[in-house]
Amino acid sequence: MSQAFQANLAEQLNLGARQLAAGMFGGKRMLGRPPRTDMDAHDLIERGLPADALVHLVEEVALLRQPGRFEALTGISLRTYQRKRAESAGPLDPVTSGRVWKFAEVLARATTTLGSRAEAEAWLQRPALALQNRVPLDMLSTPKGTEMVEALLGRIEHGVYT
Repeated sequence: MSQAFQANLAEQLNLGARQLAAGMFGGKRMLGRPPRTDMDAHDLIERGLPADALVHLVEEVALLRQPGRFEALTGISLRTYQRKRAESAGPLDPVTSGRVWKFAEVLARATTTLGSRAEAEAWLQRPALALQNRVPLDMLSTPKGTEMVEALLGRIEHGVYT
């Protein structure tokens, strides 16, 4: 495969994952103009995702409703989330926006890589040999762990499973 083809394929996967991630937040209805580029995503995160977009994500993704998962993956307490939901508060801060956006991107990439949301959610909850039998979802609590999960998804995309 040529480098140009590989770069184009990578951009197509990123675009698909970005669109899926935006959809998890309610797409155009919640985000206004969904991000089409990484720079658009950066700007959206920097401004802060709308609190209602987080509510939509939680309703969309069952994993976030599992005991203990929400706080670990978003970095905000369940009580703070409940308050933001009740108040339809303004935007999330950039740090929280970044964490929840990255979670959605990883879930979207796993969905495109593995073929379905159900398979992606199942894979994220199973120990992975390539992560020393750690659960990919648990690895998303740190930037380095997230990087490792994304690298593993990249290897799976290329047919290398360990």
